[in-house]
Amino acid sequence: MLAVFIQTLPFFAVIGLGYLAGRTGFFSEAATAALTKFVFYFALSAMLMRFSANLNLADVIDWPFVWAYLIGTSAIYLVATAVALVRRIGVEETAIEAQTAVIGNTGFLGVPMLALLFGEEAIGPVMLCLAVDLVVFSSLIVILITGYRDGRVSPRILGTVALGLLKNPMIVSIVAGFAWSATGWPLPGPVNEVLVLLGAAATPGALFAIGASLASKSAERLSIAVWLTFCKLILHPAAVAVMALVVFSVDAFSAKVMISAAALPVAGNVFILAQHYGVAPTRVSASILVSTALSVLTVAAVIAWVS
Repeated sequence: MLAVFIQTLPFFAVIGLGYLAGRTGFFSEAATAALTKFVFYFALSAMLMRFSANLNLADVIDWPFVWAYLIGTSAIYLVATAVALVRRIGVEETAIEAQTAVIGNTGFLGVPMLALLFGEEAIGPVMLCLAVDLVVFSSLIVILITGYRDGRVSPRILGTVALGLLKNPMIVSIVAGFAWSATGWPLPGPVNEVLVLLGAAATPGALFAIGASLASKSAERLSIAVWLTFCKLILHPAAVAVMALVVFSVDAFSAKVMISAAALPVAGNVFILAQHYGVAPTRVSASILVSTALSVLTVAAVIAWVS
């Protein structure tokens, strides 16, 4: 585990630098928002587009993989939902807590880190995990909260979900990359170089932005945050491992990437959703802070185990 910890430590060190920059005021919240926007819309999107443009969609789609990740994630989603309902909290808070328990920082942390640790062949499996998170669970929380407030699931809600997916630059860049790949043509040299240059900024930019954004997070409601962190860092990868290795017999390399992706800390976009809907933002904020701090050790432990 020590060797893996040393490998993953630089990633968390950059997150730590971002946190210090934000905490000391050297990097303001406005600067953090601008950096996050650059990474989200340009650097990370360029990286994903270049990777997907050099992959064959037929080779990437692996239905046993998708089912293993989806069912394993859904199991923990239901566990978090059940615990929330036993505590007699509302439907909206329950939906937010369930989302917090299973949605990891796959885009900003998982894509760059796992690609560097496992090689570019890890990109396909990571993108499948990201697609399930975005298409299934990010849509589900919108449907649950909006449907509960409206009293029904209307076509307007489904339209909002579809529009949100179409506006997500990670989905757009992956689809655009696979569309280009389907032509059988290589990326033109200048286009490829632009994507390489922008994509190179994704890893340091994303990690620094994660840290800087953590500086504004609070650590309130720690008991719930610890429970949701346990779900995300321990139960989620465990459930996915059972599905991948025992139930669906996913190939060893893809299973390794999937389990590692499941072990990532809570994603920042869950906080954005909580803040947007005005539902338990401080609870999510604390979960992001606690899970990211503890993941320095737990992610290394999981990667060491699967390796």
